[in-house]
Amino acid sequence: NITLGTDYYLNERNTLTLSGNFAYEVEKQPSTTDVYLYDAMNSLVGQYQRTEVTSALNPKYQYDFQYKKQFKDNSDHTLQLSAIGRYFGKDQNSSFDNNYSLGETTYGDQKTKTNFYQLDQTYQLDYVNPFRKNFTFESGAMYNVNDVGNDYMVSNLVDGIYEVDSSLTNNFKFIQKVFGIYATGSYERSKWGIKAGLRFENTELNTLLTNTNQDNNQNYSNFFPTFHTSYKVSKAVQLQAGYSKRIFRPRLWDLNPFFNIRNNYSIRTGNPNLMPEFADSYELLGIFFIKKLTLNASAYYLYTTNVKENISYSENNITITRPENIGTNQKIGAEFNWKYSTNKWLTLNGDFNYGQFYRKGQFEDQNFDFNGNQYSTKLMAKLKLIKDFDIELSGNYESSYKTVQGVVSGFASMDAGVRKKVWKGKGVVNLSVRDIFASRIRESTIDQSTYYLYNFSKRGRFITLGFSYSFGKGEAMSYTGGGRY
Repeated sequence: NITLGTDYYLNERNTLTLSGNFAYEVEKQPSTTDVYLYDAMNSLVGQYQRTEVTSALNPKYQYDFQYKKQFKDNSDHTLQLSAIGRYFGKDQNSSFDNNYSLGETTYGDQKTKTNFYQLDQTYQLDYVNPFRKNFTFESGAMYNVNDVGNDYMVSNLVDGIYEVDSSLTNNFKFIQKVFGIYATGSYERSKWGIKAGLRFENTELNTLLTNTNQDNNQNYSNFFPTFHTSYKVSKAVQLQAGYSKRIFRPRLWDLNPFFNIRNNYSIRTGNPNLMPEFADSYELLGIFFIKKLTLNASAYYLYTTNVKENISYSENNITITRPENIGTNQKIGAEFNWKYSTNKWLTLNGDFNYGQFYRKGQFEDQNFDFNGNQYSTKLMAKLKLIKDFDIELSGNYESSYKTVQGVVSGFASMDAGVRKKVWKGKGVVNLSVRDIFASRIRESTIDQSTYYLYNFSKRGRFITLGFSYSFGKGEAMSYTGGGRY
């Protein structure tokens, strides 16, 4: 993993910044799946073990170029141009061998090959002008391009020879282009302030399965207004209110119809025709400063259309899960978060969020109306000890909640980390343990008239030991290993 960066000062008001990163991963991903088949009398009639050997080479790089200009009249009067690019590739080969110990052979040995790439590029212009004492104007434009290819091939062992399975093999192409422009204005007084803005976006999406020539072309334009206001009741109390319209576009793997064949009885596919979610968000917020305690208390209302849900159905003893747009969701809730600093060596943070939701939806003549609630809480402690030791502890709890077809269980977990600066901050050693008690367990249940599905999943304990050293003027960074968890 190599990172390089530089700043070049053309003069005191014009700066060029260029940074880049290159990384290369060699990945091994073995797995074992035990399959047991029972008849209607609950007698074991089939048993086999499916062993996977997967290897992959993953090159990736990114670049970031920025130009920033500060104008003479005001240091906050700026113009900034930026270009950001990120690439990730994967050349992966997998083999799946089935060893039957009871019953007839249901599935034979298989191989898969995946050539995947993802190139994301963003070009952005931002202009900020505080042209009056209390008034600031901001505007800008953004152009984002996501270019993805996933060439996926499955081969079955037939009479000692691997033959390509055309029903599972295809090359998925995905190109998404988003162009946006925005303008906002803010007015600040000593007691109150207001900020309003409008963003326009045009989205062009094209997906293509090259082997079968199935395509999906979408082109839509939307306006996204925002409005926020604030009022300082006193030094200890501030009130805020706001509204914003948002968009949540489908992720790549929600659109890609192909899947991993690790488990032949449970298949997750994407949906190339999936549409984005749109949400209207309203919020009231109070901020309270009580000596060493800062408390934020808010109430919110969120109305979402085209809600994306994962729908499961059963065919020939195979469970297939696929995302679909189903109806609307109304969520009313409250959130509290606080920060308490006892002294220089201890800081406590907490968060609690509760929401009541009301779902309405119809899909393939099935009604998905239901109501439910969900809450989560988090508590984190940071301790600064002698000799540049830092300790961080966090506990989390997420409640159970209803889905359109079933129930997902809640769980509690705990994380910990220790950080030590060495050589006057030039080096950092850090050790982190996520899910100390391996309690981050999800159980989901789907109970339908024609089938019952239960799923248990656990990531397990995750330990990272990292060392960073800075050759420059600044302090070393902390390596968290978060990208691999």
